Amino acid sequence: MSEIVNRVEQSGLISVDLADYCPKNSEFMGFDFEPSLWNGLVLKEKDFREYVKTFDWNQFAGKHAYLYCSVEAILPSWAFMLVSSKLVGIAASVSIGTLAEAKQKALELYIDQLDTTPFTDGKLIVKGCSDIPQPEAAMSQFLVKVQPICSSIMYGEACSSVPIYKKPKQR
Repeated sequence: MSEIVNRVEQSGLISVDLADYCPKNSEFMGFDFEPSLWNGLVLKEKDFREYVKTFDWNQFAGKHAYLYCSVEAILPSWAFMLVSSKLVGIAASVSIGTLAEAKQKALELYIDQLDTTPFTDGKLIVKGCSDIPQPEAAMSQFLVKVQPICSSIMYGEACSSVPIYKKPKQR
C-alpha cells in the first residue's frame, strides 16, 4: 500500500484566511448624536459644545468608536470632527457610520499594520469563504499590501483556486 502524500502541504502554498486578521477581542462602541439634538432635529453649536464638554469620553477607552445619528437630523460636518477630537488618544479607532462599517475599518487598520515578512516570496492562496464584513474590500487591501513581496497570489481553496497574480520572471 502506498503512502498518502499531502501535495498541497508540499507545494509551499501559504493559506491565508483574512478572518485570522480580524480584531479578536476588540470592543466597539457607538456615539449617537441624537441625545444632543435640539427638539430631536438639529444640533445647536452652543448646546452641543456643552454636551461634548460634560460627556464621559473615558467609556470609549481602547474601543473602536463609531459616530452615527439614530434619527434624521441636520448635523454639520464640524460636529463629527469635534467628537472625533475628543476620542483621539482614548479610542482604538474612530469611524463614521454603522457598527459594520466600524468593524470594516478596524480590519483595515489591522491589515495596514500587518507584518508582511512571512509572505516574502511566498505563494499565497487567500481563502474565499471568510466570515468577515465586506470580504472584497479586505481582500483587495490585503492584496495591495502583499503583492509587491509575493511570488504569486491565488484566490479560493487549494483544490480549486483562481490565479490572481504571478510575479514576472526577471530576465
